[in-house]
Amino acid sequence: MMTKLKLGILDQSIVHYGKTAKNALDETIATVKLAEELGYSRFWVSEHHNSTFIAGSAPEILMVKLASETKHIRIGSGGVMLPNHSTLKVAENFRLLETLFPGRIDLGMGRAPGGDKISASLLNPSNTFSEESYLKQLDNLQRFFSDSAATLYGPLIAVPKAETTPEQWILSSSGGSAAIAAKFGLGLAVARFINGFAAPEIAANYRKNFKPSKHLTEPKVLLAISVLCADTEEKSLQMRKYIDYVLLQFERGKFDGFGTPDEIAKHSFSMEELERIKNHKGRIVSGTKEQVKDQLLKLADEFKVDEIMVTVMANNSQDRKRSFELLADAFDLAKQNLAHTEKA
Repeated sequence: MMTKLKLGILDQSIVHYGKTAKNALDETIATVKLAEELGYSRFWVSEHHNSTFIAGSAPEILMVKLASETKHIRIGSGGVMLPNHSTLKVAENFRLLETLFPGRIDLGMGRAPGGDKISASLLNPSNTFSEESYLKQLDNLQRFFSDSAATLYGPLIAVPKAETTPEQWILSSSGGSAAIAAKFGLGLAVARFINGFAAPEIAANYRKNFKPSKHLTEPKVLLAISVLCADTEEKSLQMRKYIDYVLLQFERGKFDGFGTPDEIAKHSFSMEELERIKNHKGRIVSGTKEQVKDQLLKLADEFKVDEIMVTVMANNSQDRKRSFELLADAFDLAKQNLAHTEKA
């Protein structure tokens, strides 16, 4: 089992109870500064729509602020939901980001709507929600990044022309998207925080079928999972109850207005709810820093990855910040980051 592990953060800009979207975005900015200070390797922000619970709707805009506030941590999307957008516009957005912050930008892409289908249809009226359309978008994106796109009227350049290309990652919670990542020669981010049943075979099949590309010559995999880390096991269980409750609401199609933290803490799960919670078990790692470290190292070994992205859904910013601090301490991230910087 490996002993060293790089950690990144996926931040969803959660709006805590009684707080505003501005508060949530300010917390995201504070968190990226903390992440760089603690030694995290990447910081990704997500795309969600039609829910007041999550403030992050436009990762490519938020990334400008985050990269401006930091010096060396990689900044990325986790992800841009590609069918919601014009491929040319995505290419130009990320070329502009790469030009402003060369060598620091990640383009993580997904095919889910990031909300409901009505919102997705309004974001991109030409969205057919088909795999064929998604594959065409990915193909066009590679052409834009290599300046090989053209129409009957001549070349079509995504501007600005950047000397480097953002790292490209396909977000996958199943074998289908992993196969697409392998076909295009892109990195694979296994979204275990979405599908707790995502198995190591997803990563293994990706590696087996990987076709080298201009952007990536060898397969590259990371695992993304929800983590709750606390000073005591009792505290971690309290935090776990909150995320279990919220995920149950998501299943019911409810994406905001969950109630006060006290109401959630006092909620008594029914037998049916407890059965549903069992299905979420694989999506979350929780406990003290020693317990979480052991669980993450085990997952890294099973998936054969040397990097894990963590997302922390806590009901307040203090518990969330403490989770990141404890994780960084458990894996001695500051020391790892210093060694990497000196080597570079």
